[in-house]
Amino acid sequence: MAILSKITTIFLIIPALLGFYSRDAKDTEALYRETISQINYENTIETAIPQTDIYKMIEDHFNSPLAEGKTEKKAIIIGYDGCRADALKFATEEDSGIRKMLDNGASLNLAYCGGVNYPAVNTQDTSTAPGWCSILTGQWADKTGITGNGITKDMEYKTLFTSLTESGTIDSASFVTSWNGHFSTSNATYNNEKKYCEDNNLDVAFNYCFSDTNSANTVIKDLENADCSDFIFAIYEGPDHSGHAFGFSTNNPIYKVGFRINDVLAYRTLNAIESRETYETEDWLIIITADHGGFGTGHGGPSIQERMTFIVVNKEF
Repeated sequence: MAILSKITTIFLIIPALLGFYSRDAKDTEALYRETISQINYENTIETAIPQTDIYKMIEDHFNSPLAEGKTEKKAIIIGYDGCRADALKFATEEDSGIRKMLDNGASLNLAYCGGVNYPAVNTQDTSTAPGWCSILTGQWADKTGITGNGITKDMEYKTLFTSLTESGTIDSASFVTSWNGHFSTSNATYNNEKKYCEDNNLDVAFNYCFSDTNSANTVIKDLENADCSDFIFAIYEGPDHSGHAFGFSTNNPIYKVGFRINDVLAYRTLNAIESRETYETEDWLIIITADHGGFGTGHGGPSIQERMTFIVVNKEF
């Protein structure tokens, strides 16, 4: 009993010393709103943009005329999986990808996942597969059928990878992730999409990596090629991993570490784009966004902490 008591004490003391618990008692809606108000968002929670709008941003970018002096269009979405909108208060360091974009004139807007804006009850899980699928198809789960993780999407609503390459709008695309639920398990979201691209000889690379560092290195290696992918979708998982393990809360120092890992990888990715020999003649659309937030050690539900996401974009809407 004495040994059990000591073990129990250790498990209680360690989180207390670190200053957080899996469900932070200070993580209230009032405090969340106060933190959001201190970040330079250009809109409010009430006027948050649906994450599905990102689809049209990418589509419009590739279908708009080239600006003077530009010869080719490129686009990248850098995903911060599980990143809460209030976590952007940590984007202050010199090696912050988000800070780099904002310092260069990018816009910053609140967005929402879950099918409808808060406080209406979400119509699809605030989870990974539904969030990214809504971004990639421009549709909510009532159309795609992706109400949660572990559901394979049919081909009625194609992703940007497929629609842009199949139409000839772009030559190539790349999907980079370290989560196997996208296209590396038997019930992965994009199994049908991957097979469709392969069967139709579409130049779409589905890159499953084993860590965020490997994901970033894969993206950077692509960017070092003169003829890199025209559209890149890269997801970095830092906030989601730290949130599930220790709690989705900006009062949690380990959640901050998860955010910072993502932000540094994004910074490296942005530097790789700018280092391209043809960068000055390329018209890049760069977006950093999230699939969902989190609360306690999970997500999927209706809380404001799970529902709000963000869009950082280097062009006006």
